[in-house]
Formats: sequence, structure tokens, C-alpha cells
Amino acid sequence: MVIAFFSCEKEGYVSSEDARLVFSKDTIAFDTIFTTIGSTTKRFTVQNHYDETILISSIKLAGGNTSNFRLNINGNAESELYDVEIPANDSIYVFVEVTVDPTGQNLPMIVQDSIIFNTNANLQEVNLLAYGQDFIMIKGENLRTSTTWTADKPYLVYDYVLVDSTATLTIEPGARIHFHNEAGLYVKGTIIADGTLENPIKFLSDKLDDSYKNVPDQWSTVLLFSGSHDNIFDFVTIKNANIGLQVGTIENEGFASVTLTNSKIENMAYAGLFALKSKILGYNNVITNCGYYAAALLVGGEYEFYHTTIANYWNHTTRIRKTPSLVLSNSLKTGGTTYNGDLTKAVFANSIVYGTLSNELDLNDNDENAFNFLFDHCILGIPDTINTSNTEHYVDVLKGKCDALFVNPYRHDFQLDSLASAINLGANEYAIMYPLDILGKSRSKDQAPDLGAYEYFEEEDED
Repeated sequence: MVIAFFSCEKEGYVSSEDARLVFSKDTIAFDTIFTTIGSTTKRFTVQNHYDETILISSIKLAGGNTSNFRLNINGNAESELYDVEIPANDSIYVFVEVTVDPTGQNLPMIVQDSIIFNTNANLQEVNLLAYGQDFIMIKGENLRTSTTWTADKPYLVYDYVLVDSTATLTIEPGARIHFHNEAGLYVKGTIIADGTLENPIKFLSDKLDDSYKNVPDQWSTVLLFSGSHDNIFDFVTIKNANIGLQVGTIENEGFASVTLTNSKIENMAYAGLFALKSKILGYNNVITNCGYYAAALLVGGEYEFYHTTIANYWNHTTRIRKTPSLVLSNSLKTGGTTYNGDLTKAVFANSIVYGTLSNELDLNDNDENAFNFLFDHCILGIPDTINTSNTEHYVDVLKGKCDALFVNPYRHDFQLDSLASAINLGANEYAIMYPLDILGKSRSKDQAPDLGAYEYFEEEDED
């Protein structure tokens, strides 16, 4: 018995009142989240650096069951847990989530709490901090009458919202529309998203932690059904979805039409702009960094793009892109069925089509339907061997690789570099039509307009 007693003592717990746990983080901070919607999960480790097992008498949220935070302690989903052992030189995980209650205020809220660890009457804390935001919930709504969304509070589309064929959805400058996982905005009627340079409209995911800032495929799409006409997107940012903006549907009769201007569509898992037999007028747009296509214009249609930057520098590790930035086609084969349509017009003027591949342009003509396209004063990321001598399709085109073009495309900065080949290569006739760039800069202040959505001014950069 004596031998057994001393053997147990030797294998016992750390008994010192000075015993201290070691935490991988002393503060767990969440970026802005939405009220009533759970956050992302964060974790930290609780480490025992002693050569004996340590017994934690209790681990608990200071706020108890009323806390906005939730814990999972080494597999136990509890707000408090007692007699937690950590073996010698080992550790346990603690996972933290948070939900912020609505307050009715249109201001970020700070939510705080702490996790208290009691070891041999020695108390230690890990602080918890979150910023919350009140919002307007849109959950499975069918808008049958005309509706206006304002900039007073952000909107959260939890699963979907459908604008009926009889309705118009007007979105005011500065409005923020956030989408939950797989949620989307579907339009059979009309959408007028009319932002301004100072107060753009933003379509984003509902995950606002910095770690999700450039993660694609966080929500579904903005979809304009065929038959939806007179849509407007001006000074709009669409980011981190599967498809940014789909214009037209193959299964519906007719076509969709939209004016897309001064807007950014970036970081989509599949395509930035995906159009089917539709009509689009676009200028001062930046469509970039998508998993398959920056822009795919299929089954014909009528398209005009001026001073537009289409560039694909997709660099996510989820997949390697092998498809071109821009596709023009008068057909589409899907599910064993081929759909054909006349490409009556596809004009790209004072624009850039570029990326990391040797060929960033795919022209797919079925030789049965009309296939009319024109690249006028453009930079095209295509091999030098491609014949561009036909002036019905190519006018003053610069092709091949450029040593410098954008400031930092991998960080979503598609302003022109000081050595960019696109500087002063534009035609004045198009600059007169659209005299200001996407940042409101004049295109007539220097030698000639630049290609793409951004105008470059050396003196401003030096300042």
C-alpha cells in the first residue's frame, strides 16, 4: 500500500499555486459579423508545459449562458466545464463562435466576454472580442411589387430573393447587399442598382473576416432571366460569388438586357460575367480574376464594351485555370443539347483582354449563325501567330505579352502601371463618348486616352 501511495503521488497532478497554463492566443477577435447570424469558428490551444498532468478546476465563459459567445472545449459544447485534465507536455483545443443580438441601431457594436480558467485557485483569462452589425434580413422573398433598398442598413440575403416580372428593385447609392452561403438574387422584372463614385453599391458575402476577403464561391450569383429588360448596374462591386452577373437564361424565351457601367466584378469561382443570347452595353468596367472565365458571351447576342478591362490573374490553389479570360460563341452545348444564336454584334473598343495564359481569347463560330465581332484599339493577350489582319474584326490591336500592364493584378489592383503599353493607345472617338474613367478622371488631359477602365496620369502618381 505504501509503494502504491508513493507511486500515485509521483504520477499525480501539478499542485503548485503558481501553476500557469500557456495559451496560443490571449485575445480571440472577430471582425464585423451580422447580428443573429453565427460567425466563423476560431480556435486556440491551452498548453501544459509541465512534466505532470495539470488539472483545470473549471473553464467557463464569464458571461455564462447569457453570453453571445459559444465554446467547444476539447469536443464538449459547453459554456463551462469542470475538472479538465491536460496530460504532461500536451494541449487541448478550445473553439469559439459568436452571435450578436440585433439592437436596431445602424452602427457596429462591440461585444466582449472572456474565458476564465481556474487552475489550483490561479485564475487566467482569454479575452473575446467581436464587432457586430445590425441588418435587414431577406429570406426566401418574392418581390411582386416595386421595392427600394436603401443605404440605411446592410441587407442580408439568407437564401434567395426573386424580383417578379411585374416588379422593379431599386437599390440606392451606398447600399450593401450581403449573401449567405449559396444565396442569390434572381431578377425576372427589373433591377436598377444606381450607385455613385463616392457611394458605390456592393454585392458581397456575409463573411466579413479578413481571411474571407478574397475567397471565391461564398455565394451564388446575381441572375437576370431572359425577358428581364432595362436593368442598370452603375458603380457596383460584385465580389466572391460563383458567377458574378449572369445575363440571360437558356431555358427562357427572349433576351435579357442590361447597362453595366463603372463597375467591378471580381474573384468568382466560375465566371465574372456570363451572358446568354442577351444585350449588354458596358463601359468603364473591370472584370477580373475568375476560376474559369472573366467573361463568357454565349449563344449569340448583342454586346458593346468600351474602356473595359477584362483580365484574369486567378491564383487560387483550389484549381489551375486553363480557360481563357474572354469567350465569344454563337452556340452552347449542354446536357446533350446544342443551342445556337446569332452574334449580331460584339464590339470591344479601347479595351484590354489579358491574363496569365498565352491565349486569353476564344472565338467559337459554329459556321451557321452570324458571328460578328470587332476589337478596335485593344490589347489582346493572344499569341503573335494569330492572324489579326482582317480589319472587319481587328483595328489597331496590340497582341502578345506585355512586360508591364497593371499595378498589382494579384492584389486586385488593375490600374495601369507607369510602363503599361496601354497608355495613350486609345482612339479619341470612344473617349469622347465616355470622357471620364472609372475613378472620374478625364481622358482628355494628356496625349491620348488609355486602354481599359483606368486612365493613367504620371504627375498624380508622383504627387
